[in-house]
Amino acid sequence: MSDLQRAFAKAKLAGLPFNPPMPPGTLIEDEDDEQLEDDELRPLPEPSPDDDSSSASSASSASSTGTIRPSPSKHLFVRPKGYPTNDRKALDPLPWTDYFSQELYLPHITPTARTVFHVYITPPANKGPLFVTHHGAGSSGLSFAVCASEIKRAVPDAGILSVDARGHGETVYQRLKPGTLETLGEEAGGVLDLSLETLSEDLFTMVQLTKAKMGWAELPGMILVGHSLGGAVVVDAAKQGKLGNAVLGYAVLDVVEGSAIDALQSMQTYLSSRPTTFPSISAGIEWHTRTRTLRNPLSARVSVPSLLCPVPPSASPTPTPLSTYTPISPSLKGTLTPLPSSSSLTPSSNASLPPTSYTWRTNLAATHPFWHSWFLSLSSKFLSARGGKLLLLAGTDRLDKELMIGQMQGKYQLVVFPDAGHFIQEDLPGKTAGVLVDFWRRNDGRGLQLPRKVGEGVGEGKREGIFGGRVV
Repeated sequence: MSDLQRAFAKAKLAGLPFNPPMPPGTLIEDEDDEQLEDDELRPLPEPSPDDDSSSASSASSASSTGTIRPSPSKHLFVRPKGYPTNDRKALDPLPWTDYFSQELYLPHITPTARTVFHVYITPPANKGPLFVTHHGAGSSGLSFAVCASEIKRAVPDAGILSVDARGHGETVYQRLKPGTLETLGEEAGGVLDLSLETLSEDLFTMVQLTKAKMGWAELPGMILVGHSLGGAVVVDAAKQGKLGNAVLGYAVLDVVEGSAIDALQSMQTYLSSRPTTFPSISAGIEWHTRTRTLRNPLSARVSVPSLLCPVPPSASPTPTPLSTYTPISPSLKGTLTPLPSSSSLTPSSNASLPPTSYTWRTNLAATHPFWHSWFLSLSSKFLSARGGKLLLLAGTDRLDKELMIGQMQGKYQLVVFPDAGHFIQEDLPGKTAGVLVDFWRRNDGRGLQLPRKVGEGVGEGKREGIFGGRVV
């Protein structure tokens, strides 16, 4: 446009009346103006039952500005799946029956004690293997629950035997007065014996009692699996050789002698930082997942409830003493004599009242005298015991010198899951199960077929190859 044309346009516009600009979207024709006036005279529609007063008012304001109001059936504001929510059902406990077919209570009496061992089991079928799992200190047999279901999914004929050690889970231990069946009180009983030798003997006893209870003529091929303290127990059991040739191999989960002994120095600090009580089981589950003690909420919902026990209203919120444990299952009534009333957690006359809080079932601080002996000489026993060897760690920095040399010499299989925490079998149950199943397959000699000798079968008019294939 030339300067002359621009000057002419300005002169023409200067003579027109001034009208302020309209907001965008409000320029309407005259007939639309009349229609709008008619609309404003009409009564507003009644709100639907699904709408509240606020949504009804927003509907009227939306119509005046041309805003499109989405239909409720479109679910445009539904929270997407996986979005964090405060749904308390996500913290509800899950039953053990979802992961094992049955539980066994196995009474065992010696001249000095009476014990009812408790185990979870899914029996093997069709001569399948049996994975025997032992938990760590302060845990229970349900620590392997989700991992057990993954093993069963990979090998349908496999069996899983997950044990509760004495002083843990539902295993009940009571000392006896010499020459009688009368139980000793907490004061006379002293600290519960949780030495490595005793725990190893308990594992052997539980396997034998399970064999008798299930009516097995002989033990199936077994893979011993232990986490933390449980790793030291299964290694000691394999080293002693009491289970014989039934042990195909043993797997140790996230425990190494050197790093374990070093970690004991900060154990008391960790225990003192834990809550002493929880208002509910769900609160205990939430604490384990929030602090990333357990990184798998599903496994936490199964295993955490077995770590806690109710505190009756009249009892002080202190952990259960390691010298006395009351049976949990009603089927054990009459099996054990009642504990003395001096026990801080013995049910009283108001035991029928709902618990106001929950505390730790196992007093880990009381196990302090045994900590060092649990892991002493663990590396040497791991390398020298008979059977296949698997070490599953959450980081290579946990290897000590002896194990590093053994690894370079090919004495055992090493698998590292850097994304897992200390509870590998709970944080990554699927991957852990896959490694254990592959480990069993490599060490199961029953399916191994050696190649036939060269020239075997020549007299029959045929010749066999070195790997058994026919050579034409």
